[in-house]
Amino acid sequence: MPSPPLAPLDSPLDLDHLVRMTLGDAELEREVLAMFAEQSTRLVSAMTALPADTADLAHKLKGSARGIGAFAVADAAARLEAAIRTGDEAARALAALKEAAAEARAAIEAILRRA
Repeated sequence: MPSPPLAPLDSPLDLDHLVRMTLGDAELEREVLAMFAEQSTRLVSAMTALPADTADLAHKLKGSARGIGAFAVADAAARLEAAIRTGDEAARALAALKEAAAEARAAIEAILRRA
């Protein structure tokens, strides 16, 4: 099931969702954004060769992405999970996930620089 389109389509992060999830605690927002940026880098790197646990890694990234409002990343991770399950175009789904994660990390870096 796709994530709800709560964020403006031109932003990789739904900041209203992030504020709700962190109860408006700006320090916590920065902390979870930094953790997500690190985790997404690590997980995407681990998935690069499409190892046997790719679906599990994508599932983990999907949950983290939904938690911070990175719904494009969550949707791309869900598509990769489905592609692995069905044997369809996993390499293409991984490429889309890499792109979505990079966009989210760029937005996070911009936010963290302002703080």
